Amino acid sequence: MIGRFLEISVHAPEVLASLGFYERLGFTQLTTGEAWPYPYAVVTDGRLAIGLHQHELPQSPLLSFVLPGLFEHVEELERLGIEFLSRRLGGDVFNEVSFATPGGHLLRLLEARTFSPSDRAPGATSRLGWFEEVALPVDDVKAVAGFWERLGFAPVEEGDDPYPHIGLTSDTLNVALLHAGSLSRPALVFTDAGMAARVRALEDTGIEFARRLPARLDPARHALLVAPEGTQLLLVTAE
Repeated sequence: MIGRFLEISVHAPEVLASLGFYERLGFTQLTTGEAWPYPYAVVTDGRLAIGLHQHELPQSPLLSFVLPGLFEHVEELERLGIEFLSRRLGGDVFNEVSFATPGGHLLRLLEARTFSPSDRAPGATSRLGWFEEVALPVDDVKAVAGFWERLGFAPVEEGDDPYPHIGLTSDTLNVALLHAGSLSRPALVFTDAGMAARVRALEDTGIEFARRLPARLDPARHALLVAPEGTQLLLVTAE
């Protein structure tokens, strides 16, 4: 319905600082195109792409998808009740639209890719472990889940670990909706059965973790990193 997931787009005031941070974590840089008229870089772990935009975004992070033939899909999306916050459509521009979910999180749909595909092996990971999902805190989990289902996501689980949530999936992205009190803002979630060893190895290289974790999270099993641009990276010990 909304295309293929492209990247987590974040506002990175100092692109080089953020780029260096992610490379220390085992991400690799991808070749970008000229879609944006400002410094822009992309890093990937093989599953997740993070777009570092040296330009203020309407929200950071926001989720970006590629929907070929975007112009032809606009009316279909409007029939679903989607109200676009911005739109740039035409034969002489890079087509894009954006809208908000009921939970207040922004999604951006683009006509085409803004970077070259990764040549990392399928199943590759970074030093953070397996990219599991993007966690989105919302006030009304079930209502927001229904909206994501209308966008083509399928519910796959409803659980309590590491926080009460509803999990949804598409063929390119997993989303976890959780109550706003569990996290203060969105986070990228990575999992591994041996996460404690990963955390110690990162600390040995000088990586500094957040001293305080969000409510309910056990610091003996989980850890939180905050990237230079403010992106939250939540490291979870998998069962």
